[in-house]
Amino acid sequence: MRSLLLSFLLLLGSVTTMAQFTYSNLVVDYDSAITYKNLKIIPIYRGGGGGNIPLVSLSYAMKKGWATITERGTASTENVHWVRINNTSTHPIYVAGGEILVGGRQDRMVTRDTILMPAGGADQYISVMCIEEDRWSEKEKKFSYFSYANPSLRKILETTHNQVLIWKEIYGQLDSLKIPSPTLTYTSERSDKLLMQEMAQYRNYMDRVISKRDSNWVGMIAVSGNRVLGLEAFLTKELFYQHSSYLLDAFIEEAVSFGSKLAKTDEEIAQYIDPALISEASQQQYLKTHGKLTYYQLKPFRLTLFSQ
Repeated sequence: MRSLLLSFLLLLGSVTTMAQFTYSNLVVDYDSAITYKNLKIIPIYRGGGGGNIPLVSLSYAMKKGWATITERGTASTENVHWVRINNTSTHPIYVAGGEILVGGRQDRMVTRDTILMPAGGADQYISVMCIEEDRWSEKEKKFSYFSYANPSLRKILETTHNQVLIWKEIYGQLDSLKIPSPTLTYTSERSDKLLMQEMAQYRNYMDRVISKRDSNWVGMIAVSGNRVLGLEAFLTKELFYQHSSYLLDAFIEEAVSFGSKLAKTDEEIAQYIDPALISEASQQQYLKTHGKLTYYQLKPFRLTLFSQ
């Protein structure tokens, strides 16, 4: 009897955990959407569930001096797809796929979500993709955290993990925007003066409005033109706010560079996101092609929907 009860409680806990990212625990607040030019941001709140999770973001860990990133070695053929990270903190560090690291011997993009457990500063390695094809410096520069890649590039990364297709997407974006880049680095897009001026206008407006709103967001949906640019939701507001600034910049970059006048209704937005939020069963099926759940110790802590 005790064994049956324990099994039931474990099953109930599993179901409750899986439901963290469905409408039973999340509220998509269409009425509080923030709109500026080509971009709409819709806040997501937690209506139930939640809990604590000890993770910290890579950007936060680097600011605190808890994480140091260096090249694994000097030869490009053997080391281009790896970097070394030393976690000197007592916290597990969440490194997210699509995060951009600049410096080293060339700029990189993190390939997949990884948790770096505390290891007394021992060497740990993460998989990365090259986003700067024409540079492999003899001298290693200091790595620094940049941001998230824009939704179009992240989608290519997440759905293919193919280096050639990532380069092709970067070439296409730079060419479309007519941005010169001697080393063909993706980050040139955010060093273009006109693009940065336009992005700053978006960001200033968004920051001004968001600062006057409820600070209990756990996620957001971004829309431009007739496309949902993505959905990002986290288990806790603390973890969301460690990522939100960089995710917002990525959505703004997409809206400024490749977006258009808002044309998607709330009903059309819901048609795209509902299969991921209605139930665990529909979510599991939908995420096979449209997004992902990220886990820590068998507990999901982040839901991502890719851009349309």
